[in-house]
Amino acid sequence: MSDSPAGVVDLLGVLAYAELTAFLRLAEDAATLAPTLTDRAELSDLAAAEYANFRLLRDRLSSLGVDPEGAMAPFVAALDDWHAQTRPGDWLEALVKAYVGTGIAADFYREAARHVDKETREIVDEALAEEVRSQFVVERVRAALADNPKLGGRLALWARRMVGEALSQAHRVAAARPDLALLLVSAIAQAQDDASSEAAGGRAEAVTDLVEIGRLFARLTEEHGRRMSALGLVPGP
Repeated sequence: MSDSPAGVVDLLGVLAYAELTAFLRLAEDAATLAPTLTDRAELSDLAAAEYANFRLLRDRLSSLGVDPEGAMAPFVAALDDWHAQTRPGDWLEALVKAYVGTGIAADFYREAARHVDKETREIVDEALAEEVRSQFVVERVRAALADNPKLGGRLALWARRMVGEALSQAHRVAAARPDLALLLVSAIAQAQDDASSEAAGGRAEAVTDLVEIGRLFARLTEEHGRRMSALGLVPGP
């Protein structure tokens, strides 16, 4: 049985399942949407990296005495729903999802990782490294926009849809997993003293503080805008 805080186990569990599903979706997109064999190979490389990250997180859970499947199980519905709502219709949509959609999720997990132990934080940071993904996707999307600038409006709308779905699922997860939500809303966690933590319902009230959650999502939105600009797309409101 694990002695790790519930929030740490939740963070590793949700991230492990996110990496596993990213591997499966990228592999599918590579097989069905990639226009050339080179593109298929590039996206397959990204899929392989996601699977390696999944194994890293799975092994960390096991080392903590946690059953990986049990840790991932609470997040299956939310992540599967997000993927179902954001299934790409073509190659460019798949690339934007791989960069923008996965990117905002990564920011979400990085926020939580600020408040875990050093070893777990380092593993999370390693799993969320995106330099390779950035180079490949940015080059492909920018080249497509240079050839046909009219694609920009459609892809920007697609990216906004993904982010909206991601934030919706994030609220859902935060409501269901308060220990994970406490990691995300750092100002709340730091403001709590011993008396408030012992008070009945104190943690639930803190987690649902809309002001602090709003600040969190403002930071996520700022990073989303940076990624959109990197792709040559106009960030939405």
